[in-house]
Amino acid sequence: MIATIQILVMLLVVIAAVAVMAARLKIPPAILLVLAGVLLALIPGLPAVRLAPDVVLLLILPPIIYSSSVAMSWCEFRFNLRPISLLAVGCVVFTATAVAAAGHWLLGLSWEVGFVLGAIVSPPDAVAPLSIVRRMQLPRRIGVILQGEGLANDATALILYRFAVAAVGGGLFSLTHAAGTFVAIVISELLWGIAVGWLMLRLRRWVGEPRIEILLSVLTPFVAYWPPEQLGGSGVLATVTAGLYISWNGLRLISAPTRLQGIFFWDFLIYVVEGLVFLLTGLQARTLIGGIKNYSVTELATSAAIVCIVVILTRFIWMYPATYLPRWLVPSIARSDPAPPWQWPFILAFTGVRGIVSLAAALAIPLTTAAGEPFPNRDLVLILTFVVVLVTLVGQGLTMPWVVRALGLANAGRRERLAERVEEFRIRQQAIETALERLEALQAGGVPEDIVARLRSRYRERLRQARNRSDADDEEMERVLQGDKTELLLICAERDVINERYRRGELKDEARRRIERELDLREAHLASVRNEDFLED
Repeated sequence: MIATIQILVMLLVVIAAVAVMAARLKIPPAILLVLAGVLLALIPGLPAVRLAPDVVLLLILPPIIYSSSVAMSWCEFRFNLRPISLLAVGCVVFTATAVAAAGHWLLGLSWEVGFVLGAIVSPPDAVAPLSIVRRMQLPRRIGVILQGEGLANDATALILYRFAVAAVGGGLFSLTHAAGTFVAIVISELLWGIAVGWLMLRLRRWVGEPRIEILLSVLTPFVAYWPPEQLGGSGVLATVTAGLYISWNGLRLISAPTRLQGIFFWDFLIYVVEGLVFLLTGLQARTLIGGIKNYSVTELATSAAIVCIVVILTRFIWMYPATYLPRWLVPSIARSDPAPPWQWPFILAFTGVRGIVSLAAALAIPLTTAAGEPFPNRDLVLILTFVVVLVTLVGQGLTMPWVVRALGLANAGRRERLAERVEEFRIRQQAIETALERLEALQAGGVPEDIVARLRSRYRERLRQARNRSDADDEEMERVLQGDKTELLLICAERDVINERYRRGELKDEARRRIERELDLREAHLASVRNEDFLED
């Protein structure tokens, strides 16, 4: 136990060091963490760190999926349901089939093992690409589609994986039965996810204590994921559904203190979990070295090259028909959702990097088949999966910024985001004006004049700021941001006074904490507005 804790602490140290380096180099931390893990795995004498598949599929995957689905806008998810479904279901099945065919005809694998490999490497991971999409200010819809695909494609891949593994070693496989089972799993998981989301929201509303509510939020993904997974499903769709339900309905059922504390808690939790996931992915290099000795270098290199090429090309082959064909066949789709420029499907195709779910599924392949025979080509499937993850995550991840610039998409979403900010502050104006009208009604109802005057002044100042931002052009917005930066300096001056009075004993600790919280909230708000105005390079 002590050794495990020591290893965990060292992994956290590595994550922190890589995060600092990634920030300086402006490279997604996921890429550097995988490379760091590979380097550490190759150092002789260091203890081997083995990634248990059940830990990933049962403990790590649920909170990551849940957090992403809660952060996902239900309105945007619903509007983009067609492209998300075509990628999360259609592209995954197409890729799995293409890899299975290549494995059977070019690598000599059986169809069953080929489908196991195809199901494993078919679902892309969206974590690393999304960080690049946001940093390079691509159009928002690209990020939404990637995020939505990342939420749902694991479910399709894991269900295919279960069918393929069951078929290896003499297991019976029926396409009709598999399709019917797939539909039943999807429907049941959607219903279960809605039920879990509804129940958890009501429990949190009934409790009304932020710490207990956050604990319930931590339990929610596991309650949604584990039962379907144990009953033969994937659990992913149920977790996504629960998260989307809570995202849509939580505005009126989750209290403000819980939201404030929960955001910071979940941001930190997912940051650490994702860091551990990518670092552990690289560390599995040592585990796979033992299986290399059974194959020649030429055989491994050829097999890896074939699988990587098929995985990358099939996404491009699928992307363009999936983007334009529905609009050509159904004119109503073209009218309501005009076709995007060709660069959009290209970058969506290029972002198909593979991640931890693929590696966990490969490690979870049983040692023996249902008939008791050794699982055929298990070591080869493990090695090929690791190579695909490494090539797509590192290779495509590092070249993605260059590709974005070459396509002319860098900062393509800048004006779109500015327009969103203008609309945001227009809505803010309406909300503040409604509050001022309510204030006048409260005054007529007997609220003292001095209280009304103080609140009226405060709300009018907020209204003035909202109007300034909604009407600002780029130059005026720069001046607004300069004002925010100046206010941050004033907050620092306030902190100095508060800390000085506290050290002298003139201010009690409870009062100091209360003032600090108010200053922290104000500073966080200013920093958020400044970072999201999309005017920095």
